[in-house]
Order: sequence, then C-alpha cells, then structure tokens
Amino acid sequence: MGIIGKIKGELVDIIEWIDDSRSTLAWRFPRYNNEIKNEAELIVREGQQAVFVYRGKLADRFGPGHYTLTSENLPLLSTLQGWKHGFNSPFRSEVYFINTRPVTDLRWGTPNPVTVRDPDFTMVQVRANGLCVVRVADPEVFLREVIGTDSSVDVDEISELIRRVITVAFSDMIMETRLGVIDLQGRQVELSDKLRTFVNEQVDDEFGLAVDSITMNISLPDEITSAMTRGVARGVEESGFLNNVGDLGRYQQGKAADAMIAAAQNPGGGAMGDMMSAGMGVALGSQMAGQFAGQGAQQAPASVPPPLPGAATFHIDNGGQAAGPFSIAQLQAAAASGQFNASTLVWNQGMPGWAAAGTVPALSGLFSTPPPLPNNPPA
Repeated sequence: MGIIGKIKGELVDIIEWIDDSRSTLAWRFPRYNNEIKNEAELIVREGQQAVFVYRGKLADRFGPGHYTLTSENLPLLSTLQGWKHGFNSPFRSEVYFINTRPVTDLRWGTPNPVTVRDPDFTMVQVRANGLCVVRVADPEVFLREVIGTDSSVDVDEISELIRRVITVAFSDMIMETRLGVIDLQGRQVELSDKLRTFVNEQVDDEFGLAVDSITMNISLPDEITSAMTRGVARGVEESGFLNNVGDLGRYQQGKAADAMIAAAQNPGGGAMGDMMSAGMGVALGSQMAGQFAGQGAQQAPASVPPPLPGAATFHIDNGGQAAGPFSIAQLQAAAASGQFNASTLVWNQGMPGWAAAGTVPALSGLFSTPPPLPNNPPA
C-alpha cells in the first residue's frame, strides 16, 4: 500500500451509530487511532445525540441530523485544539452517541421490607414493586458520572442504580407522608407520582437521568390483609344493611359461627365453651331451618324447642366475641359451674349498652350466695 492509500485508510470520513436495540444507552464510535478528516460526515438519527470529547473534556454536541464537520460547526473543539484560522487537516476526538429514547421496561422492587408506623396495626413491614420509564436527560452529566471511559453503557448497568435510588426514595416518602398501611394501599396512584418526584431529585443532578413515570404496587403481610378484610366486612355489616331482616339474620348467623369457632379453638374454655358451642350450634341450625322453611322448603321438626315467647335472652362477651342469645336457664347452669360470673358483660334487646351481669336485675339473682342452713335443734 502506498503512502496515500495508508493515509486514506487512517482517516474517518463517516461517523454514525446504527443500533436496533433499546437497551444500549451510550456507545463510543470506534475511531481507535484513526483521525477524523476535515469535512467528514456526521449522521445522528432520531433518538440520538452525538457528543465530541477531546482529552476528557466535553466539546460540541449534535442533535438528530446530517452534518459536514468543519471548524464552523465545531467551535468548542476548535478552541480546545487551538485552530485559530480554522482547520484543513484531520483531527483527533472521541465521539459518543447517546440514546435519548426512554427505556420502558425497567423493573424495580424493595429487596427488604420497609417498616411503617401504623395507627391500627402498630408497626407493619411493607414491600413495593413496579415498573419505571427512564431516559438520559443530560448527556453531559451522564457522560461524566456514568459512562466514564467505558466504550458502551447498557441499561443493565444502570438498573441496579435506579433500583437502589427508588428503594431509598420509597422509604423516605413513607416516612414523610406518615400514612398508615390502609391509606398507602388506597392512594397508590397518587403516591407513585410523589415517588417519581423523590427519585428525580436524586438521579437528575447526580447521573443525568430522568424518570418519566413509576408504577407502584404496595404489598402487605398476609395477616394484615386478613385483618383488613375482616374490618371491611364489619363495616359493611354496620353501615345500614342490617336494616333488612334477611341481612340481620345473616349477620347473626355469621356472628354465631365466629363465636362457635373461637370457642371450639379455645382448649381452656371448659364447660362454658362447650355450652356455648352446643347452644350456638342449635341456634344457628334453628335459624337456617327457619330460612329454608320461609323459602318453601319443608321445615324439619326442631330437636330443641326455642325459648318461650317473651322469655328474656342475653348475649354475652366471650373473650371479645359476642355470643348468644342464651336463656336465663342456660346462664344459670353456666354460673353454677363457675364459667359465668357477675362481671361478665351481657346485653339484650332494650339495654342501652353492655353491662356487667351482676348489675342486671334479671340476672343478679344467679350470683347470690344462699344463707347457711340453721343448726339442728337439740334433741
């Protein structure tokens, strides 16, 4: 090869980046030791920026378009290389292409749960995950803080960075909002925008990135979710649906079933737990049989007669669960076995609220101690 051919082989006359993937965020044009000749062509496609770097300093930037490189459109590079009167010879410069298109499928999640102070459940550990859309917003900062001397930067290289920033921002946001777990789940869309603001404050100035959107799904421990579900059910029961007779029947059945299960699961319940289980099972069966009869089904004869009309019945507090109703005879048997006492809370129709059994006139006699028998008269 002659001298002219060798010189031509060392000169770069077309600079472009053809990339059909969306995962590469930055790519350095492979100039190696070749020089870029005067009036070389620069082709920058949509979604790209070309950045010229000379001896570690950022020089000129070009947006999408087709350019012929001269000293006129390379003013900063001309100043750095000392071209006082323009240049007519090849020049050296590194050229980086920056992908400015958004990356839409970057997943994130909290590797460890975040502790939330909740007014109802005290301390709760929550997790969060979702998707975020990220892009290069400031090529200069991105070049300086992320690219460095790398020949290319893939989205996987910033994924861990973004996930770490989002996790810290999520924890800071939770502490700042001071919301309980119920509000956190109910306001996830609003909080996603707030989280995006927190994240952008970190990645914009420090890494030249921008997060355009974040989706967030907050997950709670199973026991908290179950407690919330039970709370919603109670709220529905107390919100006015009980005005309907059928709903009232279902409500009483549900309460009786809950209390029966609680008593059956309590090994220390003793005779009172057994009595309540049996009594509630009979009451529940009678109610269900009555409903079937009302719907046209043949009612089976009851094995235990219901309380006499007008007979007083009471609900009792069984470890925080409302149980009953029980007749006075049933409560008398429980009092005799020591499983029902004067301090047990009771309620029946007409009472303004729950009261200790010993203060209720209809029940106070169950707890009176009979006087001692008189001594036998002497023979």
